[in-house]
Amino acid sequence: MSAVESPGSESSRDSEAGAGWACAKPGTFHDLLPERVADFSWRRPKVLWRSRNDVLARWFGDPSNAIRRRCVTALGERGTPAAFTIHRPDPEFSFVLLGDTGEGDKSQYAVVPPLLHAAGDTDFMIIASDVIYPTGDAASYTDKFFRPYKDYPAPIYAVPGNHDWYDGLRGFLHVFCDLDADCTPPPWRGALSFLPRTLWRNPGAVDRDAIAEARRRYRGAPGQQAVQPGPYWAIDTPSLRVIAVDTGITGVVDRGQGRWLREVSAGPKPKLLVTGKPLYVDDDHRPGRIEGGGTIDEIVRDPAHNYVAAIGGDIHNYQRYPVKTPDGRTIEYIVSGAGGAFMHATHIIPKTHVVDEDDFRCYPLRGDSLSRYSRLYGRWLHLRRLFELTPEEATAAVEHRLGITAGRGYGKPAPTRRARFVAALLGVPRDGRHRSRFLRFPVRKVTQRFRSELADWDDPPFFKSFLRLDVTESQLRIRCHAATGCGDHETAPPCEDEVTIDLR
Repeated sequence: MSAVESPGSESSRDSEAGAGWACAKPGTFHDLLPERVADFSWRRPKVLWRSRNDVLARWFGDPSNAIRRRCVTALGERGTPAAFTIHRPDPEFSFVLLGDTGEGDKSQYAVVPPLLHAAGDTDFMIIASDVIYPTGDAASYTDKFFRPYKDYPAPIYAVPGNHDWYDGLRGFLHVFCDLDADCTPPPWRGALSFLPRTLWRNPGAVDRDAIAEARRRYRGAPGQQAVQPGPYWAIDTPSLRVIAVDTGITGVVDRGQGRWLREVSAGPKPKLLVTGKPLYVDDDHRPGRIEGGGTIDEIVRDPAHNYVAAIGGDIHNYQRYPVKTPDGRTIEYIVSGAGGAFMHATHIIPKTHVVDEDDFRCYPLRGDSLSRYSRLYGRWLHLRRLFELTPEEATAAVEHRLGITAGRGYGKPAPTRRARFVAALLGVPRDGRHRSRFLRFPVRKVTQRFRSELADWDDPPFFKSFLRLDVTESQLRIRCHAATGCGDHETAPPCEDEVTIDLR
């Protein structure tokens, strides 16, 4: 039986075992890890300091657009066609998509065995955002890209995320585009320009021989090789056009890329967008500004362009919003950023208003997310008896505060006063409102510099996920598979969500 036909294990919507709360056997991903896993933790000040370009870009101006223009010019001078398009003649194909992968630790490697079992026969892979943490350095690609995916037999393409841009995109361009470009930022202007000039972390060195050796050793087979046209690109097939955009650090697309996006989006052929930042996330619409005017989502929603789905990384979980457009179409807006990095909470997502709550899907379920975070805070604060909630207790508290059915049925028991208190403290909104009546601990409503350090662990359940997309001339089938880290789920990873889109 091929991977596409293989039935999945029981999912988190069916049982706690399906969510990975109790592993009957350990995951084999431990055998894939390097002998020495780098000491990587978001709680270390050194890691946060290396990521300082995010804050500088938001405060003093994002240089990504200027650097990208320089890189696109260099690619053009090298002879890369301006369309930045890869052509595939087969109307029927499949690919795997996952976002925010590259921490290089257990949570990244735990995704690999289930991915190979469920999607090892696909035609290519797309990594949507943040290939390498924390700063996109070329030196990190060996253990955070080449080694983890050494057994995936097909080409890998990627969309850079904000962390890849902390290196000025130099490592990314070298590995994926075979380009060693000038990635230093242009000079800032203004009264305080000395601050970003002084504090900006400049691109790291590129050891061409080391990267070549890593590629030869881990991904040297002919079928694994590919050079993508640029940091943004398209894959054109007779049945579907996959279009990928680069949103830099702050999410703004430069004029040149915006012009290219409008051109490559033209025509009635069905299209799927891949972006470093999602357009709908956490029940919020983030349309993606284009330099000089307009938004990415305006292009996606234009009926003349016939987009059927838009998938973004950056937020480290899975979410799906089937949004109906004024002309009667439905566009599937998907978040797929749980490919290996720390988990962003789903229990902070309010009762949805951009789509009906019954149509919204997320992974992990809100109750599982709250239970996982309650255990983390209980351990960190040495208050386990107060904080720790079982999945059943957490689900009851989420259902009570949001007024929803949270996904896995427990017979709707009434939440305890302690569970309601912990849920409020850890950011579960009440009655669909974003504000809680209680002081909330930092879960994900504060800047990433503080939230990320509080959301990382190295034991199952990891609540990671990846997408398998199968395309025929008449339909696109998207499935979200879980990667729990449990050996029970590796050969038949649970399918947490599935949608089929008519392409005719």
